[in-house]
Amino acid sequence: MYRITNPDASRAFYEALGLELRRDMDIVRGGETEATNYFFGVPGQDEELELTYNHDGRTYDLGTGYGHVALAVDDLDATLEQLRGQGIEPEREPYRVREGGS
Repeated sequence: MYRITNPDASRAFYEALGLELRRDMDIVRGGETEATNYFFGVPGQDEELELTYNHDGRTYDLGTGYGHVALAVDDLDATLEQLRGQGIEPEREPYRVREGGS
């Protein structure tokens, strides 16, 4: 689960990466919508990524509790070019951790 501050921008980003929005779910307490959870997944796979938007307007500092989210693609160069066309740039260029590795 990742906390987000802009559901529309987050949805556009994850859909640009090829994930599909599967469902959303409001969290209601005391008659007020406290948060909305958005569930995304890679088509054809069961695993899901949960994004949580808290409606109270809070913000978040850059977290240190995770390293990365990894997605496999058939053609990395083509995928990066497609993302660039949508205004999404990598934080750093791809590199190999070891010979033959990703």
